[in-house]
Amino acid sequence: MAVESDTQLLNVVVLLGAAVVAVPLFKRLGLGSVLGYLAAGLAIGPYGLGLFANPQTILHTAELGVVMYLFVIGLEMRPTHLWDLRGEIFGLGSLQIGLCGLALTGVGLAYGFPLGVSFISAMGFVLTSTAIVMQLLGERGDVNLPRGQKIVSVLLFEDMLIVPLLAIVAFMSPAGAEPVPVSQRLQSVGIGLGSLALLVMAGIWLLNPMFRILAKARAREVMTAAALLVVLGAALLMQLGGLSMAMGAFLAGVLLSESSFRHQLEADVEPFRGILLGLFFLAVGMSLDLAVVWGSWPLIVSGVLAMMVVKALCIYLVARMMKSAHAEAIDRAVLMAQGGEFAFVLFAAAAAAGVIDARVNANMTAIVVLSMALTPIFVILLRRLAPKAAQSMEGVEEARDLKGNVLLIGFGRFGQVVSQPLLARGFDVTIIETNAEDIRNAADFGFKVHYGDGTRMDVLHAAGGATACAILVCVDSRAAANRIVELAKDAFPQASLLVRAFDREHAFELAKANVDFHIREVFESAVAFGAAALRELEVPAEEAEEIIADVRRRDAERFALELAGGLFAGRALIYGNAVPRGLAPAKPVAEPATALDVTADPPRD
Repeated sequence: MAVESDTQLLNVVVLLGAAVVAVPLFKRLGLGSVLGYLAAGLAIGPYGLGLFANPQTILHTAELGVVMYLFVIGLEMRPTHLWDLRGEIFGLGSLQIGLCGLALTGVGLAYGFPLGVSFISAMGFVLTSTAIVMQLLGERGDVNLPRGQKIVSVLLFEDMLIVPLLAIVAFMSPAGAEPVPVSQRLQSVGIGLGSLALLVMAGIWLLNPMFRILAKARAREVMTAAALLVVLGAALLMQLGGLSMAMGAFLAGVLLSESSFRHQLEADVEPFRGILLGLFFLAVGMSLDLAVVWGSWPLIVSGVLAMMVVKALCIYLVARMMKSAHAEAIDRAVLMAQGGEFAFVLFAAAAAAGVIDARVNANMTAIVVLSMALTPIFVILLRRLAPKAAQSMEGVEEARDLKGNVLLIGFGRFGQVVSQPLLARGFDVTIIETNAEDIRNAADFGFKVHYGDGTRMDVLHAAGGATACAILVCVDSRAAANRIVELAKDAFPQASLLVRAFDREHAFELAKANVDFHIREVFESAVAFGAAALRELEVPAEEAEEIIADVRRRDAERFALELAGGLFAGRALIYGNAVPRGLAPAKPVAEPATALDVTADPPRD
């Protein structure tokens, strides 16, 4: 017993160690975490160092990572939003699955396989890897963007397909196999529908009251246990009903998406999701049977490339038919070109039913695993080799022969507010911006903004720099602001130069460049915020005004000292909390300040 326990502990340590070593290394190399997990799994698996003999056991457990990921996605997708996506789920999803299924069946026939084998192989490969795609989308922050939501919709539709596909496998069983009675099939359908209805009812009438009761207990570990119970319970219910575990977890998440406990649930599940999903990728890497690949390498290598290319082409065609842009269609095609984890279930069921033989099962499993491993590589290559999408200039005018009292460069959050007092006074303000989408959005609010890069001298002349009384540099790039200052000081001496400073160090640079005015972009808002805090703490209004005036005076003096003597020259003027000042009511502002006892750079503002 002790030996078995030690072996299990060693396995856990090996799995964690492989992930800890490989994932940071691959991310450092720019290859992403998924490829790191897959490579680590291959290295420690039965066809690498041989530290694990049965990766399928790990794979089945680690599939819960996919389940938990779908639960988290469901928490972010309210029922109304899910209803809004019905067109993408059933329209885009069915069109993509149908076209890919037909084309990939044709690939199987071209390789000389019978129709039944070709169809099962094709439909297994059609089922995209939810784990791979969701991880890559999550790393890019695309899950909640429109292009990400379309991909999620297709994945949801694919999750629904596993049940009818398994039913088709049963119908395709050879004549020698024992037929399944119609009554038993109808019973299976009834059980599935009943499980779905039971989950929905529990989500509506049971989950929220349960979490309210548990919240009153104020036991964090119980809330975590309850979150895991909901995820795993929903998955188990769907599995007992013959449906997808991931689909059950997703529905549970959707039903809890409007709950006041949504964020707590997400925080509780997240660590388990991350660990189990990483374990899933490790197990996929272990599952790559190098002996099978070596024994049938011409078929497997050509097969994986042919199936990925054909599937990607079909996805691209469907995306373009559904009015997606070229760049978005290419990205979706590369991201979803692989087979997925549900293919293992389908191939195993088909082999058990005699629809495909053991050799086809092994070869197709290797093809799917290879496609999953290749996807992160192809995504990286696309990102590095594909030309950057040209910015659409539709509805945008370039700056040409403009004249105005004021030239405002950069119309983001800062520039928009800066423009208001000037426009209220009636000044003729010329505005230039480099983001075409921001220019189009500004037009909806009544602004005329021209396209122009203020770091170019020709653009500054075209925008009216030579006739402007003031040039306002409101860009959010420190380097761009410095370049504009350099150009404007030399070419437009008649204009006052007012510049937005990124932080204190940038303000030093602008002061040394002798601009007419500069302000740190967060200084005034931070001072106003502090004044509001004093009022909320019931500091008398007159005293609060004196304190704020003192803070402004100290900051100005500190800035002057730092400009002459470096960042630490004005350190004594900062109010610090390294030495407690007590909780007594506010004292006169003339009281000496406590110097910051620090060795690092002072806070940047």
